[in-house]
Amino acid sequence: MKLDSLPQGVRLAVEAAQNKKAAGITVLDLSGVGAFTDYFVICTGFSTPQVQAICSEVEEQLEKHLHRSPKHREGRGSAEWALIDFGGFILHVFSEQARRYYDLERLWRASPKLEIPDEPGVAARSHPFGDPQAAGEAYSK
Repeated sequence: MKLDSLPQGVRLAVEAAQNKKAAGITVLDLSGVGAFTDYFVICTGFSTPQVQAICSEVEEQLEKHLHRSPKHREGRGSAEWALIDFGGFILHVFSEQARRYYDLERLWRASPKLEIPDEPGVAARSHPFGDPQAAGEAYSK
């Protein structure tokens, strides 16, 4: 799976999350497993304001470019986990601790996965999501 082969909404969500310095961006393709959505876009924010900024940016970019609004939102006021359902894909923005706890990548491990390299400056932070291999190791434990 490659980024340019994904639906435009998923690509816009990834770019918007990158714009707000989200870490460990991963796209899971659930289209072949008969799930309730076709894709998960998963990423990490390091503070409540950053989690909220990532969510806002994704919503703004999808509205601006595709005139798409979320069907459902959960947890946006929380620093731990925010979920935004756009129908064809669901954005999950986690804190580091919540991402390790819920470990969606492990739960959906049979699905094709695309790990997006962190933008310069994000990977320099000391977290397990800056390096895709390290992220995989963190989730496999």
